[in-house]
Amino acid sequence: MSTNALLTLTAVSKRYGALTVTDNISLSVTAGETLGILGPNGAGKTTLFNLISGDVKADAGRVEYEGRDITGLAPHQRCRAGIGRSYQVPQPFGHMTVFENLVTAACFGGGQNEHEAWHTAVEVLEKTDLTAHANQPAGGLTLLNRKRLELARALATRPQLLLLDEIAGGLTEHEAQELVAELRRIKAEGVTMVWIEHVVHALLSIADRLFVINFGAKLAEGLPEAVMANEDVRRVYMGMEA
Repeated sequence: MSTNALLTLTAVSKRYGALTVTDNISLSVTAGETLGILGPNGAGKTTLFNLISGDVKADAGRVEYEGRDITGLAPHQRCRAGIGRSYQVPQPFGHMTVFENLVTAACFGGGQNEHEAWHTAVEVLEKTDLTAHANQPAGGLTLLNRKRLELARALATRPQLLLLDEIAGGLTEHEAQELVAELRRIKAEGVTMVWIEHVVHALLSIADRLFVINFGAKLAEGLPEAVMANEDVRRVYMGMEA
């Protein structure tokens, strides 16, 4: 474990009855790093995110952020502390405009006043190429722009740590490349990212390290080249796009 970690999980577990969904997971993420999370469907990746964001409570283990134990904090407290996240299925307020969605995220997720929230919304619209859609109802966006809005809403909270859950999923190759270019710009600004993704080549283009989960437990961890050459990882991903 890194002593300079922004995020540290120590022996974190989550069970639902007899089913162990997250099994004794320990990991750390340093400031400015992008950690990619890989694993087959049902491996426990989203549950791991939920444990970090506070959407579910760990049955065992410890979650630390900036050296502070946040295991008992509620989701809104973690968001205000600097942990933003996107969801695999975009969840905008469909009858509100794109701009209104971002102002809401900045105010309630980021704790900003109205003036700050408007400034943040304009800034994030530009950063995510959504300026032309600012006054469009979020429910009428294309999939690519819904994905952008999901990213934008997380960014509007001004996170230090950004959790991305399959943000490239369902996009065409060209659309995924556009989104990856935006993520590179966000990474260059120093935002720390933990990214779950099945579009492996998109993840590999940005990730500094990979962490692979299978059946809720760690399968492999390390530099992308070494992890993707790992025989167990290759077996788990047999038939998947790599």
